[in-house]
Amino acid sequence: MSTAQSPTTPFCLVVDDEPRLRQVLVHLMKSDGFTCVEAGNGEDALALLQQHPITLMMSDLRMPKMDGLELLRQTRARWPDVAVVMITAVADVEVAVGCLAIGAMDYLTKPFHLEEVRARVAQAMENRRLVIENRGYQESLQEKVAVQARRLEELFMASIQSLAEVLELKDPYTRGHSVRVSNYSAVIARELGIDGEMLRQVELGGHVHDIGKIGVREEVLNKPGKLTDAEYEHIMTHPVVGWRILAPLLADTPVALNIVRSHHERFDGRGVPDRLEGAAIPLEARIVAAADAFDAMTSDRPYRPDGLSVAEALADIVRCAGTQFDPEVVAALVRAVEGGRLTVVRRPTMPYGMPVVERAGGQSAARRIS
Repeated sequence: MSTAQSPTTPFCLVVDDEPRLRQVLVHLMKSDGFTCVEAGNGEDALALLQQHPITLMMSDLRMPKMDGLELLRQTRARWPDVAVVMITAVADVEVAVGCLAIGAMDYLTKPFHLEEVRARVAQAMENRRLVIENRGYQESLQEKVAVQARRLEELFMASIQSLAEVLELKDPYTRGHSVRVSNYSAVIARELGIDGEMLRQVELGGHVHDIGKIGVREEVLNKPGKLTDAEYEHIMTHPVVGWRILAPLLADTPVALNIVRSHHERFDGRGVPDRLEGAAIPLEARIVAAADAFDAMTSDRPYRPDGLSVAEALADIVRCAGTQFDPEVVAALVRAVEGGRLTVVRRPTMPYGMPVVERAGGQSAARRIS
C-alpha cells in the first residue's frame, strides 16, 4: 500500500463514469499544476490510489461497480492524507452532510463553474495542509513529552537507587546487597515467566527493598552482637517505614511498593508486617524474599567469616520452602542456579566488625534479616 505524500508536483485523481466530465476536470487540474490520472469507477480508483501518491481526489457519487461513498470510506481508512472533493448531480443536503461526516473536505454539485471548482480545490488543499501540519506538531509534541517523561523517570529512579546506596553506607557490611538482590530477583522472575514492566518493577523493588532501614537506629543496625527481642522488633519496622517513605514517590509502581512492604512476609503467615499467608503475599514480594535470604546466606558475616556455599544456601532455602518461602519461587531459584543463570559473586570479607542481624536464639533462614 502506498502512502499519499506531497510530491513536488501534486497528483490529482479524477473519478467519474462520464468520460467528457473527466476530461474537463483533468484539463482544469493540469492547468493548475497537478499531474492527473483518471478512473471511471471506484474499483479502478482504488487501484490508482495504490499506484500513485495521490494528493487530491475528485469523485462522483453515483458510479457503477463501486459508488463514491464506498470509495470515500476506503480512501479515508487507507489514505487519510488524500484531500477528497465529492461531486454529484443531486443537490441533497443530507447526502452532502453524509459525505462530509465520512471525511470529504468539500462537496460540489453539477453543473458547476470552473472557478468554483478552483476555489473549492484550493480550500480543500489548504485544509489538508493544516491537518498534516497539526498532526506533525502533535506527534512532535507527544514525542518530546514522552522523551522528557522518560528522562524525568530515569532521574527519579536514579535518585531512589542512590538513596538505597546511601543506606548501605550506614550499614557498610551490606555494601552491594541491594544491587545483588535486584539482580537475583530479576533472574528468578524471568524463570517464572515474568517480563516487561513487571520485571522492571521487580528489579526496582529489589534495589530499594531495604530503604526503610534509614529509619532504624544506628546503634541497633550496627550492633556487634545478637539482637534482643525489642531490637529485633525495632529493626523489623523497616518494611513499613520504607513503604511510607516511597508510597508518595512510587505511586505508579505498585509492584515495587509491594516488595518494599511485604518482602519479610512468610508463606506460612508468620511474617511481618501484615501476617499475609501464601498467595495473599504479592508474587513479587515472595520473589524478593527468597533472593534477599539467598544473598544474606552467601555473603560474609562477622560471626561467619565465609558465607555459606551456594549448595548450603540452597539447601537451607529448600528446607524452608512452604514455611518461610513460596515453594514455586524456591524451585525457580534452584533451576536458575543449577542452569547457570544465577551466579554468586562473593566480595572480600570486611576488615572491621559488622552487625549481627539475627534475633537472639537462632540462625535459621527464617530468622535472618538482610
